[in-house]
Amino acid sequence: MMKICVYSEKGDNFVSDKPLKPMITIESKRKKIEAIREKYPDAMIIDVTSKANDEFVRFSPFFPIGDIPIPFTDGKKAVSVEGIWQGLKVFEDYDVDTQMFYNCDMKNLKRTKRKFGRCIGHRKGVNGDELLGYIEARKLIYLPSYKWVLENKLQKLVTAIRVISKNKPVVLLDYNTNPDVNDPKRPLSHASLIKAYIEGNYPE
Repeated sequence: MMKICVYSEKGDNFVSDKPLKPMITIESKRKKIEAIREKYPDAMIIDVTSKANDEFVRFSPFFPIGDIPIPFTDGKKAVSVEGIWQGLKVFEDYDVDTQMFYNCDMKNLKRTKRKFGRCIGHRKGVNGDELLGYIEARKLIYLPSYKWVLENKLQKLVTAIRVISKNKPVVLLDYNTNPDVNDPKRPLSHASLIKAYIEGNYPE
């Protein structure tokens, strides 16, 4: 545990065992990097999107990190979180698409209403009889799948961000910045889930 030197008004100081709080902020990948650097001159800026050009790209839900258990589906695994999310979507005329589970190129992963029509829910498991609503699917499919990746595939990178954030501000870049799991109007930011996990308040 890192110790903090605390100073009193009299000039005395003492050492506290209170842990330093991570300093992590989420910013939009769409913003100009110069503007972000100007806003956070002392921060380390980390791109956690599928467009990152370093090892932090592994945080992207699109990244084929491999062997992710598919919720409510015994024995089946997928290569990416986004593949699970898209694969379990059910439309009026189209059911689940298991090919999404094995897509390793981070492309053509989106199953949209423009192509497939109205989405009526996410199937609770590949062969499940129950359809989940959007927010319920977030909580029962997306959140546990991404948490599994953080805990089983990305601990070294998670630790690196945690250590850095205790010594200097960290800015995580994401295309989406919404941290509210219960907001149905905006896509959920996976960067906000990284921040929440490191700060010990990952949504359950």
